[in-house]
Amino acid sequence: MTDVATLSWTAALPPSALDEHGVAKAVVNGLSVALYVVDGEYFATADLCTHGQASLSDGYLDGELIECPLHQGTFNVKTGAAVDAPCSVAVRTFPVKLEDGVLHVGMEA
Repeated sequence: MTDVATLSWTAALPPSALDEHGVAKAVVNGLSVALYVVDGEYFATADLCTHGQASLSDGYLDGELIECPLHQGTFNVKTGAAVDAPCSVAVRTFPVKLEDGVLHVGMEA
């Protein structure tokens, strides 16, 4: 597990960007990231599905599962685990913190 104290934190989006669908896309340090809100907690994964070239932020968020819009496989946004076929490889996750009214994503420096 990564020590969050050693991460580089980058401002991504205001929480209001997640209000409509519970998911939104941001570019953090050149990487497309999907940010989610689940029961008032914030999570982030790489935006690109590990099965196909689809943006997870364009998918449907159902609880803690994001459904890929291309083949309808799902990932757990809290853990990154692939849950339903055809997805079988986990998606990368990132820590998120709310600071000064903006969501920040942590990445290794």
